[in-house]
Amino acid sequence: MTPACRALFVSRFLQVLQYRTAALAGFGTQCWWGGIKVMVLAAFFGQAANRAPAMTLAQAITYTWAAQGLLALLPWSGDPEVALAVRTGAVAYDRLRPVDAYTLWFARSAGWIAARVLPRVALMAAFAAVLLPLVGFAAWSWQPPAGAAAAAGFALSAGLALLLSTALVMLLNVAAAATLDARGINAFATPLAVLLSGNLLPLALLPEGWQAALLLQPLAGLLDIPMRLYMGRAPGLQAAGLLALQAFWVAALVALGRACMARVMARLEIQGG
Repeated sequence: MTPACRALFVSRFLQVLQYRTAALAGFGTQCWWGGIKVMVLAAFFGQAANRAPAMTLAQAITYTWAAQGLLALLPWSGDPEVALAVRTGAVAYDRLRPVDAYTLWFARSAGWIAARVLPRVALMAAFAAVLLPLVGFAAWSWQPPAGAAAAAGFALSAGLALLLSTALVMLLNVAAAATLDARGINAFATPLAVLLSGNLLPLALLPEGWQAALLLQPLAGLLDIPMRLYMGRAPGLQAAGLLALQAFWVAALVALGRACMARVMARLEIQGG
């Protein structure tokens, strides 16, 4: 990462990190919905006791709490700073800066995502992994990783998930610049991100015939692949293959985003003044 990109990332990260009330409000909401989802999963596993599930109840509960903590990692929408610049015409200034415009937006969007994710996942881990066992709800808590290798794989996968999320947000940013309005593409992106990342339901619990396609599509790298590694469900070469798949989608989506951005910027109409 170049010094300019590092400075852009850090400045946006620190700017967004100031909104502590938003992080606390999001954490409270995610605890509420996480509890509901855990109870639904417990009922589901109770009814399926005579079958061999794709994961245990404890793994599904851990997956759910992690999904709630990492909710802000999903590409719900494009970067609001980019959308504002498009609406006001300030995007013209980004074209004049001595930094590649795609790199500029990518670094700022990565800082925006990271600053929203880290406080919430830390609070969720403190609640679900520490507090719940202390008050007698260990069976409903966030379990530790399957081992040291699983923890290391998860950490690496989570870093790739941040890059993947940013690459997807960049596509939304470019779409906003092309259409001059981010609302339509954001409304389309939200349900896809929730369903195909595994946030709504672990992908392993969806129909068996869909599993290969679900794992190969890029949104699985945002949550489902990191959690497979965390729970030790992808040992050895399989784990390496999943990390390589994430890296492939990062590279492919960055290349696609660059190509789309070059095309959009070549014919961009500046609004505002």
